[in-house]
Amino acid sequence: MIMIAVSFLLGLILCLLFGVPYIEFLKKKMIGQYVKDLAPETHAKKQGTPTTGGVFIILALIAASVITLMLAQRLTTDAFIIIMTLIFYTFAGFQDDYIKIKGKGNDGLTPKGKFLRQVAIALLPTIYVIMVKPFGTYFAIGSLEFNLGWFYPLLSVFIITGASNAYNLTDGLDGLAASTGVFSFIACAVIGLLSGCHEAAIISAAAAGALAGFLKYNKPKAQVFMGDTGSLAIGGLLGTLAVMGKFEFLLIFIAAIFVAETLSVIIQVTSYKLTKKRVFKMAPVHHHFELCGWSEKKIVTVFAITSLIFSAIAVILFLIFSRGIL
Repeated sequence: MIMIAVSFLLGLILCLLFGVPYIEFLKKKMIGQYVKDLAPETHAKKQGTPTTGGVFIILALIAASVITLMLAQRLTTDAFIIIMTLIFYTFAGFQDDYIKIKGKGNDGLTPKGKFLRQVAIALLPTIYVIMVKPFGTYFAIGSLEFNLGWFYPLLSVFIITGASNAYNLTDGLDGLAASTGVFSFIACAVIGLLSGCHEAAIISAAAAGALAGFLKYNKPKAQVFMGDTGSLAIGGLLGTLAVMGKFEFLLIFIAAIFVAETLSVIIQVTSYKLTKKRVFKMAPVHHHFELCGWSEKKIVTVFAITSLIFSAIAVILFLIFSRGIL
């Protein structure tokens, strides 16, 4: 428990420290965000806000994780796989951001190119879990365990890639992805600690701390955006932790906000293609609430509280499952 607190505080402090010089560097180099024409009109004022803030989030996260893992003598292969997956997703996200910045627009990697990179990276923890971890191909829901065999790799890649994309979709308002992510990673830390997955718990706590620190710079009105550098990587990390920690089912609750954001896009696209009618005023759903007149702060606050509630439900369900009640 002490190491979890240490990891969280290190992530928080390091992110706060790294943020100041990095944001100044971005301002000097004029590295800013380009706002899509389709975004709500209120987003026009965000044009030019420094982006790629995910760089100092990830640096703080990794530094805090490695230091704490060394102190706890838990710098194991499991930890290495999780961190390497995070690094690879960070590079993929940074490449996407770099293309946007260089082209002075919002066209980064092609959807196909981004997806292929996400899938390729997700294979690293997937193969490791199957080849090394006990019950690697099992999927558990409470006391029920299913050996999915060679179907499990497909599920694992889907979970990690899906989490990466879902978190990326959520990163559309100042402080939204960071605030909701804090509670998701705290839940992962608690579940990892209770299940004996100490590496996952420590890295989750570092992620929660780093995101909490990032909120100082990303809360409305944001000084910096995390960009795909941060959102693809942090989402990928969330999915990787669920797979490595074998709490894949609970990710539905831990990532409830991100799942809802993704479903809103799927529903919107499907409805328009089939009926030429839109279910939401705009998707992802946080934009729908914007167009309904909600302020950015109100949306972020409501979504963060919702994330807290569902993350708490995930922990409660884990406790119930671990006692064999369900």
